[in-house]
Amino acid sequence: MLIKEESLRHWIDNFYGYGSWDAKTWFIGYEEGGGDLPEEVAEKFNYFSSVYPAANTATLCDIRELYKNVTVELEGTKSGMFKNLHEYRFGQKAMPHGAWKNLIAFVHGFRGQKLPDVLEYQKKKFATGNEAVIQFYPLPSPHNHAWYYSWLDMPQFPFLKSRSLYEEHLYPLRITGILNKIRDHRPELVLMYSMSNINVMKNSVQEFFHDAKFKMVKGAKLETPQHHRADFNGTTLLITTQQPTLRHNRIETGFDWYEFGKKVKSGQL
Repeated sequence: MLIKEESLRHWIDNFYGYGSWDAKTWFIGYEEGGGDLPEEVAEKFNYFSSVYPAANTATLCDIRELYKNVTVELEGTKSGMFKNLHEYRFGQKAMPHGAWKNLIAFVHGFRGQKLPDVLEYQKKKFATGNEAVIQFYPLPSPHNHAWYYSWLDMPQFPFLKSRSLYEEHLYPLRITGILNKIRDHRPELVLMYSMSNINVMKNSVQEFFHDAKFKMVKGAKLETPQHHRADFNGTTLLITTQQPTLRHNRIETGFDWYEFGKKVKSGQL
C-alpha cells in the first residue's frame, strides 16, 4: 500500500493523538509510535483522512477505532496472534503496553486512587475520556528512531529529507497548537515525557503563558524522574526527558510512576 500525498499532508497538519481535549490529564509523548512498515503508516493516514476530514483542525481521534483499521505483523511467539492493532492492545488477549502501564499508574497516583488491574484498564478505559494521549510530532517512528520518510519520492515535502529538518519545520506549529489547546481547555495535568530540547520548550511555554515559572526537580533513582514543573492557569505542566518504559528492559532504568503521581499532586515535587 502506497503512502498518498494528500493523506500524508492531512495527517501532518491535523493529527495530534487520541482521546479528548476535554480530558483532565494529558500525556504528551515525543512522537507517534510504529512506522516500521509503510503499509501500517498508509493505513493510519488513510483512515484518519477519511474519518476526520476537517482541515486546519488539531484533532484527537478514537484510538480503538483507528487501531481496528491498522494491521499488525509481529515476529516470534506473537506471530499470527492478532489481526490488527486493536486486537493487540485492546482485544481479549491484548498485550500490555510498556509505556501505557506506567502512565496509568502515574495518573492513578495523581488522583489518589487505588491502582487497578492495569491491563484491564488499558483495554477498556485508557484514552477514552479520562486521559488524552498526544504526540508532539505526528509521523509514526519506530523505537530505533530510523527515519524512513527520506525515501519517499515527494519533492513537495522537502523537510522530510531528514529528521532534523522535519522537527525544525514542525516545532513552531506543534508547540503553538498544543499551547493553544492548553489555554482553551485548561487540563488539570499535562505530562510531556521523552522530550528533548527542554530549554527551548520551556521558553516557548513562558512566551505563551507569561505567568509560567518553571522549577527543576531532581530525580531519585528508581523513584522519581528528574523533571521541570510549572503551575499556571489551573494547569500543572511537567516536562521530562525520561520515558515511562525501561531502557533496554533494565529495571535500574525505571521509576515508581504511581508514587511519582502522588508526590506531584501533593506538592512534594
